[in-house]
Amino acid sequence: MVDRIALILIIIGALNWGSIGLFRFDCVAAIFGGQLSVWSRIIYTLVGIAGLWCITLLFREDDVE
Repeated sequence: MVDRIALILIIIGALNWGSIGLFRFDCVAAIFGGQLSVWSRIIYTLVGIAGLWCITLLFREDDVE
């Protein structure tokens, strides 16, 4: 479950960075009131933590159920 939440947050972060790179538009900042707002910083922090969590996926052995 945590892996899926982390993946969703990583996808949100990737889409946001894509929009910044292509259109110079920060979706998170636009939705939550600027890059320095508390809510934007929370989202950026959660995406960063999710990225760190997903690093562990590289070192796990495959689970076959």
